[in-house]
Amino acid sequence: MVRKRYENLDNVSTKKTFADFRRWQRERKAKQKNSSYQVPHVNKPEHTLLHMNRSHTLLSWIGHSTFVIQVNGTTIVTDPVWANRLGTVKRLSRPGIPLNDMPDVDIVLISHSHYDHLNFASIRKLKGKPRIFVPMGLGRLFRKKRIENVVECTWWEEKRSNNITLTFVPAQHWTRRSLFDMNTSHWGGWIIQADGKPTFYFAGDSGYFRGFKEIGDRFLIDYALLPIGAYEPEWFMGPQHVTPEEAVQAFVDCKAKTFIPMHYGTFPLADDTPEEALDRLLAEWKRRQLDDERLKLLKLGEILRCD
Repeated sequence: MVRKRYENLDNVSTKKTFADFRRWQRERKAKQKNSSYQVPHVNKPEHTLLHMNRSHTLLSWIGHSTFVIQVNGTTIVTDPVWANRLGTVKRLSRPGIPLNDMPDVDIVLISHSHYDHLNFASIRKLKGKPRIFVPMGLGRLFRKKRIENVVECTWWEEKRSNNITLTFVPAQHWTRRSLFDMNTSHWGGWIIQADGKPTFYFAGDSGYFRGFKEIGDRFLIDYALLPIGAYEPEWFMGPQHVTPEEAVQAFVDCKAKTFIPMHYGTFPLADDTPEEALDRLLAEWKRRQLDDERLKLLKLGEILRCD
């Protein structure tokens, strides 16, 4: 059976040739990088808050694109990856909250199928019996793995769960987990809304595109969780990963109140380092004269009170 292949807005392609890949590898060998910087962990973990909380809106960064968000007593996890390795790529920093210290999870949100965003071993070990929301086309893989309670969504589709509205929104990216399944499932981000509570925009993984502005026009966003890493070399990564400067522009486009950076400091997926990503982000923030209070650089395992 022929499977549907998904596309980006305006048919923007992220395809690369073997020659492109070879060029990147040659460039990579010539670079000398200082990779000693590590994203700090919170000094005094407050993990027990996540077990006791029933009324406050809390957010904590586990690492990479994995967050815990608690709204109205509901625990949501985005792109759960607690793995120490992704193939040959070793994790740079331990998860902000150990998997065993996590509370029961009610909802899991998946942005796309890449291994640094979808780790089935981590999903199986989550406590509770979460309802899993995934991009269209990805349910087949979950069923193959015998994981149930999975809901597929198309772009701009809304779902309700535990009195929370979840909207799957566009991103500019691609998917693949094997030689033959490229773009057979979609990709995107998630808007998380609850009456009287802050609205979260979890962007997943994306290159810079006009969709950020459209998302900002449709939703009143309080917290934008945006990627800043895996952008170098820019000629290779550009269509699929924003630079730190483009991430700031995406923040401006989506009109959010607060910017929380992610997708850096956990897995060395490209040639940039966590320190470089942060330095460029802070330089661009200063250049644009944006309010420092609107940028939250979370430590791993830190719990942010969003009420």
